[in-house]
Amino acid sequence: MLTPKLIEYIFAAASIQRWNDYPRMVPLVELDKQAHKFIIAYFLAKVEDEEVNMLHLIEAGLFEFFRRVVVTDIRPDVFHKAIEKKTKEINIWVLEKLKDALLPVKDQTFYERFEEYLNNPNMYKKERFILKAASYLSTRWEFSIVYQTSQFLSDIDRVKEAVEEEIEDYYELIGVRKILLQKKLSHLVDLSGRLRFQKRWAQTPRVPETSVLGHMLVVAILGYFYSVEIDACDNRKVFNFFCALFHDLPEALTRDIISPVKYSVSGLDDIISEYEIKQIEDAIMPYVPAKLRDEFGYLLGLQDVGKDEFTNRIFDKKPQIVDSLMEYNKDKFQAIDGVALKNCDRLAAFIEATLSISHGVRSKELVNGREYIKQRLRQKGKIEGVNFYKLAEEIEAYLQT
Repeated sequence: MLTPKLIEYIFAAASIQRWNDYPRMVPLVELDKQAHKFIIAYFLAKVEDEEVNMLHLIEAGLFEFFRRVVVTDIRPDVFHKAIEKKTKEINIWVLEKLKDALLPVKDQTFYERFEEYLNNPNMYKKERFILKAASYLSTRWEFSIVYQTSQFLSDIDRVKEAVEEEIEDYYELIGVRKILLQKKLSHLVDLSGRLRFQKRWAQTPRVPETSVLGHMLVVAILGYFYSVEIDACDNRKVFNFFCALFHDLPEALTRDIISPVKYSVSGLDDIISEYEIKQIEDAIMPYVPAKLRDEFGYLLGLQDVGKDEFTNRIFDKKPQIVDSLMEYNKDKFQAIDGVALKNCDRLAAFIEATLSISHGVRSKELVNGREYIKQRLRQKGKIEGVNFYKLAEEIEAYLQT
């Protein structure tokens, strides 16, 4: 499905500090910024008058993410200047660094598209522009945090002016104008951004720390590569990615409640689920554009009898739960591999624990949690020829070397 080396690059983004030459009240890392960027890009794309190719949006976003992870030591403003003047040389270097991690992914086709994307500025042109706008908006949101603690610095107002000036480049996008005018979309930007303040495994020390927001992107990336591995149709890839990207969004309202707490008291999970649904209906859905609500509810797993984002389902006039998706691998069904995405979620948690242990920061919670997840992957981790348990073992062996 994907290589342990690629997993290492993905999680490296959790250690890349942003705005680290300014005082910050909370850590700001690249993984969270990229997750926020993808969420904003989804809404910008969906409110545009002309249809945007969502698969191209995902792939362009992943290509940009992997390039940024490789070029870790260059400040963003310097990076953009360098890209303008040394594009070819930087791209050659990035491709060489990522070659071993990406070439094994499904017959080299992902790596080949990545190479084409870096060398052809007209590839996915509309989607690139939306991602640039989303990147700017997520950076602007971060800067509002930095500004609060940096007003004593002599150059901070100059930085603020430069950040504000950049918005003019993206006025043509309907969603950008709505966000700047503090319309409903701005509420969704804020709500998702707040998930960077909620830490995963909050009850134990861990390195690197990851937020709920960053975790959502990791699961989405795993979901995308699972979709590639099983030769999913385009819409299935898209819906798998965005279902995973938004799977913990309600936790901005309910907080992250770990599984042992949810399931240790009989009936508690049902109470939490009911409350979560009410919060979605009251504090999320009213801010989602009307034309998008059916699709967004489907992504979140809303159903007639409750909510479960990790069910296999299709959308045929309304959401329908199905056991197998093999006969629904067509764009018209908008299929979501909920069971596989649950395994992506488990695998992400397994990697979070294993990475910390490999860094020498371990606790009883991390060790026990890792073993519990590993057992779940052993029992339920083989789907459509993809063996999540085997991948977990490969990742564990790689990180321990």
